[in-house]
Amino acid sequence: MPGKLEGKVALITGGARGQGRSHAVRLAQEGADIITVDLCGQVDTIEYPMSTPQDLKETVRLVEELDRRIIATQADVRDWTALSQAVDTGVSELGRLDIVCGNAGIVSLGMLHELSLDQWNDMIGVNLTGVFHTCKAAIPHIIAGGRGGSITLTSTAVALRPVQGAGHYIAAKHGVVGLMQTLALELAPHFIRVNAVHPTNCDTDMIQNPALRKAFVPDSENPTREESVPAYTALNALPIPWIEPQDISNAIAFLASDEGRYITGISLPVDAGFQRI
Repeated sequence: MPGKLEGKVALITGGARGQGRSHAVRLAQEGADIITVDLCGQVDTIEYPMSTPQDLKETVRLVEELDRRIIATQADVRDWTALSQAVDTGVSELGRLDIVCGNAGIVSLGMLHELSLDQWNDMIGVNLTGVFHTCKAAIPHIIAGGRGGSITLTSTAVALRPVQGAGHYIAAKHGVVGLMQTLALELAPHFIRVNAVHPTNCDTDMIQNPALRKAFVPDSENPTREESVPAYTALNALPIPWIEPQDISNAIAFLASDEGRYITGISLPVDAGFQRI
């Protein structure tokens, strides 16, 4: 049987690994062809190793294994020229654009008044300006198709229930909600729906690294995954430490399908009841 997204094309930023790779595979399972971009390199103010060209090649392999087409490009979402060219090329090769996942993101920690200017600028550049660039590059193609479409932007549970020590991250993700709400109004006449997803901690390299674990287990010199489980679990109402990337991908696939055809302008928590205990 055809998938829920058969014949459609989806743009996913940050598709080399983690949630982005999961979104690419999940939407491909539902029949979509994929355009994806990823920096595949390091941002100087980020303490954990970021994605590599080999990671992006693995995403390509996984999508092609599902007999779907994929156009994958190394590009920085902060670089308008590179990003817009990647989107234009992907649409030219695949023929249309219907779905957008503004997923590319980074995280770092620090009290707001102690952050360096580079930490602030990198965070806002990737997590907010990069999302704006993604939407700006994609929207004209969706409008030109005349078939409507779905845009889902990745925010975070802490944009709804803030914590200390991540103010620049939270500010950027609050901005993403503002983009979503405004675009939902502006694009409604074109039947383009715009929503945001708000994950709790998700089991990807973004949290599974010493820098992030140390914030949750400060008394351990080099906290392990197992040591961090109680601290992460304490944040959620459901007794789990983190969700899986596929949990977010399933929500995005629903929002992008006809099953979500009248859902727009919402913030959808996929958060295991984050900080609601």
